[in-house]
Amino acid sequence: MVKPVGEITRGTTNPNRLRRVDNFIAFRCGARLRDAPQPLVVDLGYGATPVTAVELRGRLAAAVRPDVAVVGLEIDPVRVVAAQPYADPPLLDFRRGGFELAGLRPVVVRAFNVLRQYPEEDVGAAWRQMTATGAVLIEGTCDELGRIATWAVIEDGAPSTLTLSARLSDLDHPATFAERLPKALIHHNVPGEPVHELLHALGRAWETEATPFGPRQRWIATVRRMREEGWPVQDGPARWRLGELTLPWPDNRSGRSSAADRPDPRG
Repeated sequence: MVKPVGEITRGTTNPNRLRRVDNFIAFRCGARLRDAPQPLVVDLGYGATPVTAVELRGRLAAAVRPDVAVVGLEIDPVRVVAAQPYADPPLLDFRRGGFELAGLRPVVVRAFNVLRQYPEEDVGAAWRQMTATGAVLIEGTCDELGRIATWAVIEDGAPSTLTLSARLSDLDHPATFAERLPKALIHHNVPGEPVHELLHALGRAWETEATPFGPRQRWIATVRRMREEGWPVQDGPARWRLGELTLPWPDNRSGRSSAADRPDPRG
């Protein structure tokens, strides 16, 4: 047996907490899963109860393909034993494992609210280990009820995009995202850093686009303004209306343009 790598998480979880990221996985990784000979997804660190792993399997089966298999991994053997009544092999299973992925070769790995408890200097090594076999890693964090979430897409150990996602009826201001940034960014939300510039611009756009037509229309207008101002916003209104905003990873090393490099929308 492969020795699990990592530490036991707090285990906090709630039904429907990861709905936003699950829907994003179906959107972002659906084609990869449909094309895979063995469409395996690992849910790393599912927590004290397996509810979010069960939900992930159900959502991907409905949205992508019915034979998607999900394996939930936990370092804590007590949690693995407690999850067994929910198992339905080979489509849904629970095993002991950590960043080494228990020797599995998944297509996609979801690791949510896991790296938040680690030192920032450990994040890169964890990313590299979880993507060493070619998996796409979706790594991020959210609040207790899943109303505010952020996540990164990681391939070959490096982040490519950052997504901010919110239940818009509860979003008072985009500054709220700062509390739930991925571990690799949360300590960089200070003046002079790209993620600070991003959140500041998003907040300014939100304040500018106040509207009586509700939070969804306000968010769509906010994201559209960000694009008009030169931010490399991805996707389109179909994703924006879900409360999503996806951009290249806000790190100058990954090709994120600085404010001076972005085109001036005023011409």
